[in-house]
Amino acid sequence: MKRNQSGMTLIGFIIVLAVVGVFIYMGMKLVPMYSEYFAVKEALKELSSEAGISQKDPGRIKDLFFRRLYVSYSDNVKQENVKIARRDTGYIITVDYEVRRPLIANIDVVGHFNAEQVLSRGADD
Repeated sequence: MKRNQSGMTLIGFIIVLAVVGVFIYMGMKLVPMYSEYFAVKEALKELSSEAGISQKDPGRIKDLFFRRLYVSYSDNVKQENVKIARRDTGYIITVDYEVRRPLIANIDVVGHFNAEQVLSRGADD
């Protein structure tokens, strides 16, 4: 009676382990980029819910936004990435930035992020 063994060989296991390792490594590079983006979105949402925000000048609004980002350790968003435009109901704040992280050798991961929030007068008047 002949018995057949089934299972994964050592070489197959090493290949699977290498593929899983590459995906884990990529996740370690991508997750901080997206967590920073969600911190930007949260800071914008908190800013829009602040009382009287549409009555403040754009410089003060930027300062309040960057204070919220400072708490989240977001260091990829710079002053030149934040634009504030006047609208009839208040302001619209746009954050448009890019994050570049080295992946393997000369291959980089680039993330381009864009977030907008309306700071309306209707909510605080």
